[in-house]
Amino acid sequence: MKMKLDEFLESIDPSKNLDEIAAQVDNAFNTFKMDKGIIRNWDEFRRVLNDFCRHVEFAVLQIPFTTDSPPEMYWGLCCQILRKEYGFSGEKTAFEIARTGIEGGLLSILRLLAKRMADDYAQRTISVMIARFYGSLGVDEKLAVCDEYLDKYSHLLPPELTDGSAVRIKANFHKVLEEHPRIIQRLRRISRK
Repeated sequence: MKMKLDEFLESIDPSKNLDEIAAQVDNAFNTFKMDKGIIRNWDEFRRVLNDFCRHVEFAVLQIPFTTDSPPEMYWGLCCQILRKEYGFSGEKTAFEIARTGIEGGLLSILRLLAKRMADDYAQRTISVMIARFYGSLGVDEKLAVCDEYLDKYSHLLPPELTDGSAVRIKANFHKVLEEHPRIIQRLRRISRK
């Protein structure tokens, strides 16, 4: 069992998903062609954000660029991200930022979209890997893997979750695994300082 858990945790190491996907999104951000930093037209704003999200997705998923995707295909994603960040009318707030150039202007909006997209792609990748790994285990193996994880990493988890027999962790172990790469990433950042 020891080998299974160690190999799996190595496969979801932040350097192999969080950092790699963030680098791909950064590259997409840096290669996106933009004519101007301030946009005063709503339709142009929508087009630029839609084109940017398409550019990022094509770069991360490494699919060839096609022009036959609907022009507004990514607008829903943009609105979802912007509303999460700025509230109910997030896309209108973002347009004001892009129109006026305050708070970093259009570049800050594109950076926000890029960061949220990178987080989402990484989370989905990790979730799929966890589902494959955890789903391949029998009940006894799941309990053994959880116990092994707690032996090695309980010091990284909040004490209220690890008290007693750590029932909440055992019941939601897949969520602990989903958070593991972010915990390791934060620890590495702290140790670099």
